[in-house]
Amino acid sequence: MDALDNPVWRALTGPHAAFSEGSSLALRYQTDVCPFAALPDEVGPDAWEALRALIGPGNVAVLFRPAGVDIPAGWEVTYSLAGLQMVATEPIGKPDDEFVRLGPDDVEEMTALVERTRPGPFLPRTVELGTYLGLHAGGDARLIAMAGERMHPAAYTEVSAVCTDADARKRGLATRLIRAVAAGIEARGETPILHVVADNDTAIRVYEALGFTTRAAFAVRLVRAPG
Repeated sequence: MDALDNPVWRALTGPHAAFSEGSSLALRYQTDVCPFAALPDEVGPDAWEALRALIGPGNVAVLFRPAGVDIPAGWEVTYSLAGLQMVATEPIGKPDDEFVRLGPDDVEEMTALVERTRPGPFLPRTVELGTYLGLHAGGDARLIAMAGERMHPAAYTEVSAVCTDADARKRGLATRLIRAVAAGIEARGETPILHVVADNDTAIRVYEALGFTTRAAFAVRLVRAPG
């Protein structure tokens, strides 16, 4: 199986091993870092039992993988979201000195921007997963746009948390931020990837114009363990 068919597992058993919890049968990111859990490429009953033990009976795990996996009896899918996995098929990076590196001291502001724009989950330690860049503006120097790195299977890094305040849109900030984050990824000899909701046509057109190509469909599924 290709690494991108099971990116969370390949990240947690590779570059992001320091952020993982679990065993050789089931893993998850530390719960204040990222919401995703993962199962091995080949999933058997022992893996599901290990996931149940990891998250606790009756609790929910967030599974994220393009390669399909059958949900066993007793487990409940409480939510499912269809998306696309996109991969940069050419160099797209371009450093941009207008953006600043964001870190732990900026988490409160980053979280507020995420809450205003809803790009996807962002937890207190998500910023530790990679480089996050942002732009401050206005008299109060408020954070108005950002993007960064999240999942990191070997040889690939996901561009994530791409968001811009409503009153700062249509200025090309998202495109510039993606290019700036991609520049750092490509400098390490890795390929940028990203994930997008399948019906977000506007974002998909932007990503295609940047040089991303759809590789696979995927589903984010919230699954509840047997109680």
